[in-house]
Amino acid sequence: MSAAPLVGYSSSGSEDESEAGVQTRPGSGARRRGQSPPPSQRFPVPDSVLNMFPGTEEGPEDDSAKHGGRVRTFPHERGNWATHVYIPYEAKEEFLDLLDLLLARAQTYVPRLVRMEAFHLSLSQSVVLRHHWILPFVQALKERMASFQRFFFTANRVKIYTNQEKTRTFVGLEVTSGHAQFLDLVSEVDRVMEEFCLTTFYQDPSFHISLAWCVGDAHLQLEGQCLRELQEIVDEFEDAELLLRVHTEHVRCKSGNKFFSMPLK
Repeated sequence: MSAAPLVGYSSSGSEDESEAGVQTRPGSGARRRGQSPPPSQRFPVPDSVLNMFPGTEEGPEDDSAKHGGRVRTFPHERGNWATHVYIPYEAKEEFLDLLDLLLARAQTYVPRLVRMEAFHLSLSQSVVLRHHWILPFVQALKERMASFQRFFFTANRVKIYTNQEKTRTFVGLEVTSGHAQFLDLVSEVDRVMEEFCLTTFYQDPSFHISLAWCVGDAHLQLEGQCLRELQEIVDEFEDAELLLRVHTEHVRCKSGNKFFSMPLK
């Protein structure tokens, strides 16, 4: 990743749901199991039932204005679930105080920056899973994570990132100790990705906690003087050394709106 750049499986078969028919006498009027009645015998579906699940036939509208100007990395397709593997970071009050200081200074250079709503360190790119592969995928991850030891890491180096498409810019805290353990975790996650024919992680990853972001490529405004000032704020922040030293206890996978947690040993 540099500014540093940041951060589909499809099924070709379908299960045969038909059942063997039951033999009947000619003219008995009996039907095979699962066979639909003639049109004249069908009852209309009440409007209350038809309206129970609005929008299920149409995919969600890709309106970037509803997501702060963010643009999808890949288009929505019904049955595809965006999936991401990461280590969550639970922000304490002191961390949010530090973030407020950093954001206020960074906004003097790029006013459109906004702070992240949640914090994590990525172990995978965002990939696409078909719905029926989610549980097998998560089970494979759990098996890989089961023997992995918990560890400490430190993230205290301010760094500027852009996504691969250069459509978003991030201010982050890069990992400065614990990098080897992160590489080992990614190696295990990559093996699962390969099993499911999915994209593996970046070749030379910069593990980090994203703090704030904006639409567009703003790394030129944030590098140089701004970056030096942000680093000074971190270095001079009270108890920053303890605050930014984190104990990793579990890995998490998000697929669509589902979350799965995999505790480390």
